[in-house]
Amino acid sequence: MVPRASFARATQRALRPQCSRTPNNRRTLASVKSAGYSYETGEVNGIKFASRDIPGPTTQLALVARAGTRFQVLPGFAEGLEKFAFKSTHKRSTLRITREAELLGAELFAYHSRENLVIGAKFLREDLPYFTELLGEVISKTKFTRHELQEEVIRVIKLNQKAILANTDQMALNSAHSVAFHRGLGTALHPTSSVPITKYLHEQDLATFSQAAYAKPNFAIVANGANHDELEKWIGEFYNDSSPAPPKDFPAIEAKPSKYYGGEERIAHDGGNNMIIAFPGSGAYTGGHYKPEIAVLSSLLGGQSYIKWSPGFSLLARACRAQTQAHVSTRNLSYSDAGLLTISLEGKASHIREASQAVVDILKAISGGDIEKDDIQKAIAKAKFRTLEAGQNIGTGLELTGAGLVQSGKPSNLDGIAEAIEKVTEDAVKKAAKSLLEAAGLTYNRYLAVAARVVRRSLKEQPRLQAEKRGEMDLRFAKWTNGKQGENKNLANANASAMAEGAHGQQQ
Repeated sequence: MVPRASFARATQRALRPQCSRTPNNRRTLASVKSAGYSYETGEVNGIKFASRDIPGPTTQLALVARAGTRFQVLPGFAEGLEKFAFKSTHKRSTLRITREAELLGAELFAYHSRENLVIGAKFLREDLPYFTELLGEVISKTKFTRHELQEEVIRVIKLNQKAILANTDQMALNSAHSVAFHRGLGTALHPTSSVPITKYLHEQDLATFSQAAYAKPNFAIVANGANHDELEKWIGEFYNDSSPAPPKDFPAIEAKPSKYYGGEERIAHDGGNNMIIAFPGSGAYTGGHYKPEIAVLSSLLGGQSYIKWSPGFSLLARACRAQTQAHVSTRNLSYSDAGLLTISLEGKASHIREASQAVVDILKAISGGDIEKDDIQKAIAKAKFRTLEAGQNIGTGLELTGAGLVQSGKPSNLDGIAEAIEKVTEDAVKKAAKSLLEAAGLTYNRYLAVAARVVRRSLKEQPRLQAEKRGEMDLRFAKWTNGKQGENKNLANANASAMAEGAHGQQQ
């Protein structure tokens, strides 16, 4: 057993007494600052960190690195680095790390998103020195042994690949990102089963990638339930081995500005029907690309219910009540310099088709101003609540704050987000809906055609072939000379021949 006396201790702060509040009959929203959820930031030896000293007996500590799938140099590197967290280091074996965490009653975690890699721990408040040292050891002293890569890391990655094959929502979301952004944010969150990860994942390359990902400019440390001065002390003591800069002989961890392309993709799958309609969304508040009207529009569209035993009262929830076998939900996915507003439809094919028509009708109605003012006000309140709830959530707040520190040196500002959402006007929401339709080039006829193709693809083979034959068109033309009609020719073949002749002429 590892004795507690071997770890440095910090005196637990006394719980602050709760101040009594005078009752007020006026309905107001609580101030973010008054709730005590603001982060205190600092920097020691080139390492950015933030903390908020929430009274309580436990602490959650996380290291947020710019090493998500957007920044990986080869497929599988982000997930490989995640799976190597808390493996053998030059000071401790995997077994010892696991046993010590268990003896201290702690929980270790690691995950990655499209932009960030997060490793951390939840533990008793007095054990902050030990786990601050452990995270520093993970990022600077992991061995990256071949047997752990072959026997544990790659094996778990392949299991994740099989799990994704059964998750149509995850597959559709990956596809939507790929079509929208191509590279960078368009990279799949997990390598697909068709990716030969064994050709890319090698222990030496992962070790080099870790040196770039865990260089001081590329990560930040965030804590909830820890004294700021105490955290600064232990970071200064345990992170002296961190590299001040990425290796010069390794590609820099940077990404080109995200560009939205758009398009469509259809994937045959017998696990269910899922359709995702995606539009350019809002970036993160810390990245300078935040659009509060998009957050309000997402809440206005809605679809999913947040009230038990009720289908919900958002626009899509009301419009799709008849489609009981179609689940509709709207999400605003924010990244550092871009975002994706997604409307997901899942369920029976015929109900998805009818619900998708309702989506188009509602977007056109919003852009045309045919929307009740009361719906806008409810959407603003809901958007504010959802945003602040995510920021106050300990797990989500850690990643948002750490990513903000790495990207701009500033944590997520709940006050600024709340004020921006409150200032959204009805005209701003209408313009946002109109701009989405214009950017997508989405007309009602085109949308019906896309929805019809999705439905046809979901049919069994024989009905699908019959339905596709009904959609085939053969456009022909004839050239008239001196009042006489020439030969009927296929328009597509004639265009292809003309382009080929033109290219041949240019080569000559």
